[in-house]
Amino acid sequence: MIFKKPKFWDLKKPNFLAYLLLPFSIILELNNLMNKLISKKKFDKIKTICIGNIYLGGTGKTPTTIKIYNLLKKDNLKIKTAKKHYPSQIDEEILLREKSEFITSKNRSNIIKTGIKLNYDLIIFDDGLQEKQIDYDIKFVCFDSQNWVGNGFLIPSGPLRENLKSLKNYDGVFIKCSSNTKNLDEIYSIIKNLNPNIKVFHSNIIVKNLEKFDLSKKYLAFSGIGNNKSFREVLAKNKFNIIEEISFADHYNYKNEDISHILERAKNLNADILTTEKDYVKIPINFKKDIKFLKIDLHIIEEKELIKFIKSKIYETY
Repeated sequence: MIFKKPKFWDLKKPNFLAYLLLPFSIILELNNLMNKLISKKKFDKIKTICIGNIYLGGTGKTPTTIKIYNLLKKDNLKIKTAKKHYPSQIDEEILLREKSEFITSKNRSNIIKTGIKLNYDLIIFDDGLQEKQIDYDIKFVCFDSQNWVGNGFLIPSGPLRENLKSLKNYDGVFIKCSSNTKNLDEIYSIIKNLNPNIKVFHSNIIVKNLEKFDLSKKYLAFSGIGNNKSFREVLAKNKFNIIEEISFADHYNYKNEDISHILERAKNLNADILTTEKDYVKIPINFKKDIKFLKIDLHIIEEKELIKFIKSKIYETY
């Protein structure tokens, strides 16, 4: 489903509207409780990692999935990244397919069965912590430090898919940081109080194609991602002169008229056009020559500790 996240979700404290919608959040809470009672299957013939979230959108799941794939690929394992097929999330499928060996299906269990049939060693799932059938070998939760858990309420009162207490059921956390992050100590303390044994890793975004841009020029930036603010922060950190920004909903499917409007606006401003790689793959091909995108990489600060942790959990049977 494509929608623009309500601004009140990320207020530091819930407002009146959040409390008004609170009774509807009980439905999700009951569903989560029922999900915990369902017996999930663990597959002995293949190892699985899930990179998911409990905060809806913009936590860096896909870059983290690709990064872990590249780190583990060095050990010559037969690895695939995977994602359950959603027609509205083709952008992430395209990125995963371009940057890794990728498999998809409408059913995650079928993905695993295919992996077993083809003798894969490991499947890394982008999303799927709320899956009702599979017990993954390692379960990671991604957060963005700027938004953290928003107002702390469940959908539709807030941005959470699960109560924060669910961290006790997971193995590790990735916190995507920015240059102006100030609440890391508080976030770390909350996480460790809920689950003293959970591993916490920190990451940040690095631009890989900065040399392709003239930073003295003016830019119009647009994006349709889960956290448009994070794109803005990356641009500011790298000294882009952004004179206008246009934001769309996450996974927005761009139409010709959308891009035509952006081109016309940029022409009036005498500005070049800049977007994310995730957005660029969805732009109609006849417009791509007029638009540039940031190519990014995820840097994990505790990379050696992460590799050691993953190996301790999954390599023992190889």
